[in-house]
Amino acid sequence: MSTPLFKVKKGRDVWWRGERGEWYVVIQFFLILLVIFGPRSFNSMPCWFSSPGRSASYAGAALLLSGFILALAGTINLGRNLTPLPSPKRDAILVQSGAYRLVRHPIYSGILLMAFGWSFAIHSIPTLFYAALLFGFFDLKSRREEIWLVQKFPEYTNYQRRVRKLIPLVY
Repeated sequence: MSTPLFKVKKGRDVWWRGERGEWYVVIQFFLILLVIFGPRSFNSMPCWFSSPGRSASYAGAALLLSGFILALAGTINLGRNLTPLPSPKRDAILVQSGAYRLVRHPIYSGILLMAFGWSFAIHSIPTLFYAALLFGFFDLKSRREEIWLVQKFPEYTNYQRRVRKLIPLVY
């Protein structure tokens, strides 16, 4: 009979099992790093189209700033409920005010605005693709998170009907 490499007590949360969504956070971290530090161009792909250069930079700066403000507001509104994990804290309360009146996931939305803003600011088509990949990931992560939120807060289904997920008035 072999002894296990790691002994885990029953009933104890262990991060590598991903029971509270830990792997979502790991993947999110790497995707954000890809947006910030990933290749900005490929051999055959131009960095950006030449005509929208300066206006794309201004739009990028506006998106970066608005994304930062939205993510910061969402973080402040969550207060003690804030957790990097998609699973809500045991003692969490449902927040529907402040930035949470605009979208159900303002921190994700803010990060996405910053990611798209960054791609415009640095004029990078590949970074625009990474930002779109991050959008798809946040959509997937928020679906799992909302399953847990509905289980914890029965009134969350009404909130879902009233407020869009990631893009105000759109999605």
